[in-house]
Amino acid sequence: MLIAFSVAPSGTGRADGSVHDAVAAAVAVVRASGLPHRTSSMFTEIEGEWDEVMAVVKAATDAVLPFGSRVSLVLKADIRPGRTGELTGKVERLEQALAARPAPDGD
Repeated sequence: MLIAFSVAPSGTGRADGSVHDAVAAAVAVVRASGLPHRTSSMFTEIEGEWDEVMAVVKAATDAVLPFGSRVSLVLKADIRPGRTGELTGKVERLEQALAARPAPDGD
């Protein structure tokens, strides 16, 4: 399964609204998990079995709790039993499909 999630505190009291320290705490949990993962500017994706992925999401959320008075969690899951390597596989298939398309004519 693939999980894309974003976790951030609110009520931080920071005038600039920055949450990078809290996000760093969450990403550190993901990296320490040993599961395949990728972080972008908006989400972190993790691949693994249901229980192990959800345990990492919970631990990452717990890591953000000290940074504010509440935490927001956004989660999207792609549950496809028996599939592995989808973190990169889905992107590779997309790139292949794009490469097979005719180039736009620019008009």
